[in-house]
Amino acid sequence: MAVLRWGIAGAGSICDDFAAAVRKLPVQEHDIVAVGARDAGRAATFAQKFNIGKSYGSYKELSEDPNVDVVYVGTVNSTHYEVCKLMLAQNKHVLCEKTLTLLLKHTQELIRIAEEKKVFFQEAVWSRFFPAYRKLRDQVSSGAIGDVKSINITFCKKIAVEKRAVGSGTLFSLGIYPLQLIMAVCGPEMPEKIQACGTLNADGVDLTLAITLQYKNGTIAQQTTSFEIGPPDEAQIYGTKGTISFPKKFHAAMDMTINGTTETFPFPDSLVQNGLQQVKRPGFVYQAQEVRDCIQKGLLESPRFTHQETLTVSAIMEEVKRQIGLNYDSLYEFGDGH
Repeated sequence: MAVLRWGIAGAGSICDDFAAAVRKLPVQEHDIVAVGARDAGRAATFAQKFNIGKSYGSYKELSEDPNVDVVYVGTVNSTHYEVCKLMLAQNKHVLCEKTLTLLLKHTQELIRIAEEKKVFFQEAVWSRFFPAYRKLRDQVSSGAIGDVKSINITFCKKIAVEKRAVGSGTLFSLGIYPLQLIMAVCGPEMPEKIQACGTLNADGVDLTLAITLQYKNGTIAQQTTSFEIGPPDEAQIYGTKGTISFPKKFHAAMDMTINGTTETFPFPDSLVQNGLQQVKRPGFVYQAQEVRDCIQKGLLESPRFTHQETLTVSAIMEEVKRQIGLNYDSLYEFGDGH
């Protein structure tokens, strides 16, 4: 493969950040050739900002563009299912923002379709593609801290709460980050026990949420997410022989402390010299590079965050929703995600 040709589904802030990061990557490896949004004017403005050749006023038109190899889906959570199905129907590779869907059955269906069509399909859990996470998994598997007994993660951001209709809530907006870290340590299997408690607002959106997971081997993982307090963003992993900690921004980790020694993982000099640090989410370059590498190798998923892990996250979230009374099924009562 020469250049991976990206299409962008959506024209909001997360798509803006992703496009800005991709534009810092080598032009002989990545290009953005089209953008689609429900508002043709917003799509055109986005295209002009990032020097994108084609803009469309619908996701369907984007899906039908023959010059697009892979689509980054950055729409609101509640529309991921619908937009991903459109792209997969046209045999596009897909990188979809987390959380992939609001319902387990939708996650299962999208992965089944992608595997049947033999196209690359990936939930954009960008944390997993940072070098620090590769080091984390190596350290845990090598026994550097012994047997892991306890994991404690707090991720809180005091922000305005969006409506339930767009798939808001700390479970979907923040909760996937602790869950993916727990699975990076414990593996993709379901925990034996899941206990959750949370506070919901009048619209049925969770504002503060605590989850405890207990695994077959005895590991207990606890996570807290909240829109009401901030800004804790830290994680500790306790083993029988030592500790690994992310004292800040565990979800976009640039450093990690292992048994008292801190290691830093800077961005490559070539990207820094190209202005990467001016980008709001520079870590997006890692997942864009991973997508290209996987597609080049003919892979249908990234080994750094697999379909099984996506399914496990979705299954855990399904049980958490049941326990605290979250209901997103009504958003899809007319079927097919519309």
